[in-house]
Amino acid sequence: MQKKLFLLDAMALIYRAYYALIRNPRMTSTGRNTNAQFGFTTTLLDLINKEKPTHLAVAFDTHAPTERHTTFTDYKANREDAPEDLLDALPDIRRILEGFNIPLLEVDGYEADDVIGTLAWQAADAGYTVYMVTPDKDYGQLVRDNIFIYKPPYMGSKEEIMGPKEVCDKWQIKNVSQVIDILGLMGDAVDNIPGIAGVGEKTAMKLLAQFETLENVLENADSIGGKMGEKIKAGKENALLSKQLATIITDVPVSFHEEDFCLKEYKRDVLTEIFTELEFKTLGKRILGDSFASSGANQEAPARPSAVQTDLFGNVTATAEAPAAIATEEGSSGSFIAPEKNINNTPHEYHLVDTPEKRAALLKDLLQQKEIAFDTETTGKDPNEADIVGMSFSWKKGEAYYVPMPADREAVIQIFNEFKPLFDNESILFVGQNLKYDMIILKWYGFEIKGKVFDTMLAHYLVEPEGRRSMDYLSAQYLGYEPVSIETLIGKGKNQLSMRDVEVEKVSDYAAEDADVTLQLKEVFTPMLPSKQVENVFYNVETPLTKVLTDMEYEGIAIDTKALADYSRELETEIRRAEESVYEQAGERFKLASPKQLGEILFEKLQLDPKAKKTRTGQYATGEDVLQKLSAKHKIVEDILIFRELSKLKSTYVDSLPLLLNKRTNRIHTSYNQAVAVTGRLSSNNPNLQNIPIRTDRGREIRKAFIPRNEEFQLLSADYSQIELRIIAAISKDEQMTEAFRSSTDIHAATAAKVYNVPLNEVTSDMRRNAKSVNFGIIYGVSAFGLSENLGISRSEAKTLIDNYFTQYPAIKQYMEDQVKSAQKKGYVETILGRKRWLKDINSSNAVVRGFAERNAINMPIQGTAADMIKLAMISIHKAFKENGFKSRMILQVHDELVFDAHRSEIETIKPVILDCMRNALPLDVPVEAEMGIGNNWLEAH
Repeated sequence: MQKKLFLLDAMALIYRAYYALIRNPRMTSTGRNTNAQFGFTTTLLDLINKEKPTHLAVAFDTHAPTERHTTFTDYKANREDAPEDLLDALPDIRRILEGFNIPLLEVDGYEADDVIGTLAWQAADAGYTVYMVTPDKDYGQLVRDNIFIYKPPYMGSKEEIMGPKEVCDKWQIKNVSQVIDILGLMGDAVDNIPGIAGVGEKTAMKLLAQFETLENVLENADSIGGKMGEKIKAGKENALLSKQLATIITDVPVSFHEEDFCLKEYKRDVLTEIFTELEFKTLGKRILGDSFASSGANQEAPARPSAVQTDLFGNVTATAEAPAAIATEEGSSGSFIAPEKNINNTPHEYHLVDTPEKRAALLKDLLQQKEIAFDTETTGKDPNEADIVGMSFSWKKGEAYYVPMPADREAVIQIFNEFKPLFDNESILFVGQNLKYDMIILKWYGFEIKGKVFDTMLAHYLVEPEGRRSMDYLSAQYLGYEPVSIETLIGKGKNQLSMRDVEVEKVSDYAAEDADVTLQLKEVFTPMLPSKQVENVFYNVETPLTKVLTDMEYEGIAIDTKALADYSRELETEIRRAEESVYEQAGERFKLASPKQLGEILFEKLQLDPKAKKTRTGQYATGEDVLQKLSAKHKIVEDILIFRELSKLKSTYVDSLPLLLNKRTNRIHTSYNQAVAVTGRLSSNNPNLQNIPIRTDRGREIRKAFIPRNEEFQLLSADYSQIELRIIAAISKDEQMTEAFRSSTDIHAATAAKVYNVPLNEVTSDMRRNAKSVNFGIIYGVSAFGLSENLGISRSEAKTLIDNYFTQYPAIKQYMEDQVKSAQKKGYVETILGRKRWLKDINSSNAVVRGFAERNAINMPIQGTAADMIKLAMISIHKAFKENGFKSRMILQVHDELVFDAHRSEIETIKPVILDCMRNALPLDVPVEAEMGIGNNWLEAH
């Protein structure tokens, strides 16, 4: 058997793991960030399972100074402090390695790469194939025929293995020994190795191609001549020092003893303890088997994203906001209680109510209560397609009742009729976990809850906006109780049963427990709402919105499937035309969807960019941002962009929307998520309406497929006008911007006039476009670099625009500074109505992590207030429509827009109602406006 030794550079992998999840961090129930622990463990486990090493060790740096620090006191001096969460992870990772029984290597006075380099050469001499597991480019100097760099998969990329050929190809050198010459010339900003000022990677490669070694380059500085020759002469000492600093030491006082490095049996007790603490339930089971029981870990996925981009079906495709954070004293959820209790060791009285007589007795008791926990059991996850299997009630801790339902719809309605006095009773508070689901189920049978409601999921969302919030998780966290898992009843995977297939006695205990737990969670969360000062948002925004969304999801929207089919064929023709044009211009056929092959065509064959960037895997970068910059250079790029845009439109939208039609209604019923985005924004899935394209003509065509329910209706769109800018003007109290809105001046033109210092009537379209980017970019922390990239202008011009903006709108700059200072002091920021976001990293010593928190401190109150405003408008509109008995229905909410199925006879009546509700939902010191449109499809209306 081949002997394979894997040597891991601990800190390089830990940093990478931490930052890979920075926008969507894993948080434990107590608010600990476990990005580094989880990412490192997963990398280690995947490597063991996939590569099957016979021997393995992990090397760490120590705090002791090395010879490099003695030689050059500024070595690594410019590195940011490590994030606190990352430093906190190191003891855990050491315990994890102890549990895996993997040797941990560290030698004072030497770095991890020195230890790895020494052991790699010793092991190679002993007949081992050695893999140095690291993303660090410096290791290229160590590779030999049986020593490789192994870069683990990262952010969707595949693993990369580099031997001498790959290293030489990467640096365009003849021998791997020249890696240190390259580094001596160009330096390394990460380690503060200076190199020669003005010499970059490509220049260094050209010099070595000619002179082979750093020393030869220095000796021939006179023959190089010009400015470069002068730079080389001036940088001679730095170059020699840099080469010394970059040279990995291979005679560290360590020895390779193969018996110490071979893989051994895990220490199950150590792994069990640490995985329990870190709440790695699924990962623990994956490693230790089903017997592993984690205290408090409820799921292995990262904490629910603060906001996400998803496809039409709700699958997460990318995070859209900065990193989550909960912990600060104000934002933590309180002490965590290990879920030692369960249904088998906790006293309870769960009753099966399966006869008319029992139901009558239950109803009599229910009508005497002030509040009742309510839950339904159904045949599926989509409430617009599922059938009810039963319902449960609880009003006393430890006691609950389950009413099973027959399969026959008419028989179900008959039982519901028995309970109609309960559902119609407006004095009873109904408590539920994700109660909207249960209310939609009721609605499909013709019933509704007419009293007030309390949703424990929404209560937790406001108390802890970035936490996980399944009922099982909340129960474990706040009650110390582990509910019966649904998988124990219906299984999972392709052999999963329907709840209707399970014995009624088993369902009874499961369902009754749900109601019981929900009631207890309500008692926990009720006092937390005022203590966190979020009761106003809970009782006046999120809770009443639940019934609004229930009706909207139930209504759904019609889709023109014929139009989509026709458009699909049209797109297919245009896709093929663009593809053939690409091949013709390339002079050959290739796999257009392959970034690797496309990069070779664009940058090697056609030579479109001599400075083309490469990805971590060594392929040319061919993302949309790269191609947009090249589009003016060659028509092939324009055709590639057309091919990509149309292919995505066709597969993601045009061909997928018909698959989402509800079998009962032949309409699309999106599901709105109230408890996902930390800003308070609604998100949706099945389909994800927030992602329906609007920026391009081809994308906008998708909206044509959304149509009224029949010929008696038209679609009406009502869209808030520049609402976030109006909000920032109001909360910053900036006089200049406030006056522009009060006088109904075009805000982007007004901004352009100010930042360019020209009269309003002399503002050009380019000036207005640039000002618009500044207006919207400022509140999201856009930098001069980012603005220059967005607008295609120089960085100095972008900086001037931003500086002029703050000069003209000084109160906005003051608002931004005040928000950061307030967040640093309080640990949170809030909207006008009091919706809060806790910012754990606002005082971090790491600039990258702190920067995310600072940007959130600035933009969350703006985004959150906009979210609160449209929610209040929806509540008011819904109430007005009901009170007036309108046939028209509010059916969609997308960003700052509301869409209505408007009965033709009511259009002129409902317009002022909608406009009034939107304008006055949340009064500001600036006027709030909305734009309206009518059409026979969504595109026409918008």
